[in-house]
Amino acid sequence: MACSHKFEPWRHVPGKALLILTNVVAATALVFEGFNQGVFGTVSSTPGFIEMAKIGHGDKVTDTTKQGGLAAAYYLGGWVGDKIGRKRDVLVGTLLGIVGAALMAGSQNSDMFIIARIIAGLGVGFINSIIPPWVSELSRSHQRGSSFSLVFVANYLGIVIAYWINFGIRGYGSEFRWRFPLAWMIIPLLIVDATVPFLPESPRWLIANNRRQEAIEILCKIRGDVSQSDPMLVAEVEQLDAIVEASHHKRNNLVNIVLGGRYSGSLHLGRRAVLGFALQLIQQWTGILAIAGWATTLFGLAGFDSYKAAWLGGLVNAFGIFGTAAAALVVDRIGRIKSLVISFITQGVALFVVAALIKTSQASTNAEQAARLGTGAAAFVFVYIWFFTMFNIIPSWVYGTEIWPQEIRAKGYSFTIFGWALGSGVTQFVIPILLDRLGGATFIFFGSLNVIAIPIIYSIYPEVAGRSLEEINLLFTSDSPFVKANMREYDRRIAEAGSSIPVAARKLLSEVDGYREPSVGANDAEKRGELGGFI
Repeated sequence: MACSHKFEPWRHVPGKALLILTNVVAATALVFEGFNQGVFGTVSSTPGFIEMAKIGHGDKVTDTTKQGGLAAAYYLGGWVGDKIGRKRDVLVGTLLGIVGAALMAGSQNSDMFIIARIIAGLGVGFINSIIPPWVSELSRSHQRGSSFSLVFVANYLGIVIAYWINFGIRGYGSEFRWRFPLAWMIIPLLIVDATVPFLPESPRWLIANNRRQEAIEILCKIRGDVSQSDPMLVAEVEQLDAIVEASHHKRNNLVNIVLGGRYSGSLHLGRRAVLGFALQLIQQWTGILAIAGWATTLFGLAGFDSYKAAWLGGLVNAFGIFGTAAAALVVDRIGRIKSLVISFITQGVALFVVAALIKTSQASTNAEQAARLGTGAAAFVFVYIWFFTMFNIIPSWVYGTEIWPQEIRAKGYSFTIFGWALGSGVTQFVIPILLDRLGGATFIFFGSLNVIAIPIIYSIYPEVAGRSLEEINLLFTSDSPFVKANMREYDRRIAEAGSSIPVAARKLLSEVDGYREPSVGANDAEKRGELGGFI
């Protein structure tokens, strides 16, 4: 039942404006996450930080292993659930982020800094676990990719702000040069804290938690102040009601999902956990952190002096903002999987060219030729950033929200966050080591990983663009992990349901709910259905 006696400012804002406002607040939270990614590569190379962390002398880092460990500590955070709602989870995340940022800025030694990074990482984990599902749940199926691209512009904006702040204060005192950027990240979190209480809760989460009338009122508002009898709204609510019936099933227990999707039968929740986890792991190992987070070092390898390297590092990441915005033009039109394949092909080629040009430039005895080759390497860094931001970043994040049933979306999405945290943490640890020991050859390594990713994405990740969040359950019903087998099973189920997707979805849930723990001696097929499995 609606709580009309509460002070709820969202009721007095025009519906479409409210949806835009919610996305803006979500985007502001992601500025914090992006800033975290972009700030450390430069801060960790400043004389004051090097002295505090005992990783070198003057402005020279000599202990790249410890430098990588300090970077990786940030990514240890992040498994949250569906218990307290999207708004409260975001507020918990901002509180942890504020505490972590304050402690980082005030760190007196590397041990204190590591603890602060872990606290900030927990905050980022909360924010990254909740913001994408929240945006996904507020958007219509044909607008999810576009909504994500606009929100994730803020993520890249955070990286850009970090670079330009570092560039702008390069002439200040050694302590200020690293403490101020780390303290700055508190600003977007304070903005989020001040605005989130005035926004509506996710209507999908409300329905899953037996607050149906309140959810309907919010849906009416954000769909453009439509009436409760609007046919499209009625259909959307009916879909959500059908999902809620399964909200407390034991298959949705986190432990059962981790154990291969027990009790999920043809829903194959275990496989979805692996897909979400692996996609983020793949993304983080395709070179983006080496390009975005350590751009200044990269341009230094290409032969630019420290001033130009820092300037180009800020410029190339600013370029990424426009690529992320441009993703809105393609991510829903050509789909998630085609976008990813395009990005991995282009990124791999760009990284191979960057590595070749850097090596040739460093080997050249002709200063003019070396400068031209370095400029060429820099140009392909821009190519990489454009294709990553336009074709990769949005599909990789939105996919992890789309593949999960509503009742466990944030819980399921935590596997995606875990993949991101593990991938980011390990790569942040190894990147300074690789750059120090391999130099330009680092980009051959990352280029090769892009090539490896192409057949994996194409063969086991079904396309989800344009499908309702509830319809997507039907895309994972085959016991085979391969896309072709799952699409054959999808077509069979739709045909048996008389071409009705809602009927097919209900039949699938009824079928899964009919599973029971197999008795001793049950045949292998029954066991495979019970476990949900990865195959």
